[in-house]
Amino acid sequence: MSRTIMAFDFGTKSIGSAIGQEITGTASPLRAFKASDGIPNWDDIEKLIKEWQPNLIVVGLPTDLRGKDLETITPRARKFANRLHGRFGLPVELHDERLSTTEARSELFEMGGYKALSKGNVDCQSAVVILESWFEAQWG
Repeated sequence: MSRTIMAFDFGTKSIGSAIGQEITGTASPLRAFKASDGIPNWDDIEKLIKEWQPNLIVVGLPTDLRGKDLETITPRARKFANRLHGRFGLPVELHDERLSTTEARSELFEMGGYKALSKGNVDCQSAVVILESWFEAQWG
């Protein structure tokens, strides 16, 4: 059975989201949520989860290029993942997101030039990159 997987690209000001199907290994951008110091409007997140009913949530884990935790953002991404699990009772996995923003920007630029590079688009495309990279890791 193919699972529906939702991904989040955590940021302190904006949190991007994407949805994908395990069977195809592809993901699509959903929307970016404004966050106040890393805290989203949980009602908005809940609406999205109710609408898509994912079987699993993947949260991008920001690390440095060597895979080490970043002092301020890494623990907050972990806390966000824990809160998702606690609030919605869904399994949540963390996935290394090194370079996802860079990759997202280059993909968006190829699709639509500078106009495509709005913050919300970049955050959602980062969530797509995180999810597709998570799919690749499952099949690796």
